[in-house]
Amino acid sequence: MARPPSVAASRLAVREGGRVSSGIRRVPEETAVALAFNGTAHAVMMATPADLEDFAVGFSLAEGIVAAAGDIRSIDIVEHDLGIELRLWIAEERMAALLDRRRFMAGPTGCGLCGIESLAEAVRSLPTVGEGRAVAPADIVAALEGLSAAQVLGGETRAVHAAGFWRPGEGLVAAREDVGRHNALDKLVGALARRSVPAGEGLVVVTSRLSVEMVQKAAMAGAPVLVAVSAPTALAIRTAEAAGITLVAVARGAEFEVFTHPHRIAGLVSGDGMRESFANVV
Repeated sequence: MARPPSVAASRLAVREGGRVSSGIRRVPEETAVALAFNGTAHAVMMATPADLEDFAVGFSLAEGIVAAAGDIRSIDIVEHDLGIELRLWIAEERMAALLDRRRFMAGPTGCGLCGIESLAEAVRSLPTVGEGRAVAPADIVAALEGLSAAQVLGGETRAVHAAGFWRPGEGLVAAREDVGRHNALDKLVGALARRSVPAGEGLVVVTSRLSVEMVQKAAMAGAPVLVAVSAPTALAIRTAEAAGITLVAVARGAEFEVFTHPHRIAGLVSGDGMRESFANVV
């Protein structure tokens, strides 16, 4: 069975200038993608059916299922009529830890302790990222421009998110797209890990808003600078502050807002009341 394409063509009626005509629009595919580890089903995501090896590796790393790409022994991609299954085979000690975590989370609906532990998992402790390297405002501008130019699927459909990695002096190292913003970032994390590119050597830029999950994934990847075109949530700001991540958002060309750890932005002029770390969400 051939892997489904990432783009489809849809016929439609177009109303423009008071007139109605027929047309065709390119739209992204959305497919159910199931992840299984050592034969045990784990999660099903709706995703763009492209760069699935990167997705499998990035999801595993971002969710803390494996500690390094080398913990994954093999990945089998199996197509079904209803979707795609990613069968990952991971180191036995990592699988044992995953099974312990699943047992820890499982329990009857009315179990108070289970509910508390589920909440703890949602806002789990994260590693503190390394210092990385400083980036200039010009790097942020160039990263945004580079990611925009790399959005092939986005250019065709105007309906997907993208995540990219920019390294000063080198440019856009990798970019990945998906209908889901989390999936796009997972694919990027996987692409970097498979190429042994340290996320601490540059900045991650995304086309979406910054929810806490995006910050969590960046922290697990070890990315010290996270840039987004839209705004963050309050929890995302607090999480970035705790993880040591420089959070840059509402980035529009040369204009952007820095919410946490501004010291990594070289030459940033301190405004009134700006502190070295100022995630004081009120």
